[in-house]
Amino acid sequence: MTTVPDTLALPTVTAECLSGEGHNCGATCGPLHTPDELTRWIAEHCAATGHQDYEQTVRSALRAEPGAWQ
Repeated sequence: MTTVPDTLALPTVTAECLSGEGHNCGATCGPLHTPDELTRWIAEHCAATGHQDYEQTVRSALRAEPGAWQ
């Protein structure tokens, strides 16, 4: 058995703002499908708040392909 990316499913990305005074802001975006969309959201949030620290989560679909277990 092996796993391969599912080329028919778009990967998604989300981000959460980790900045803030005394606690994380917690603002989130997504799911988005391109790095440009993510960068745009971060730029807009940063411009509005001055926050500079973010956590990114990437999700992608996998497909199991039969074969010998190694």
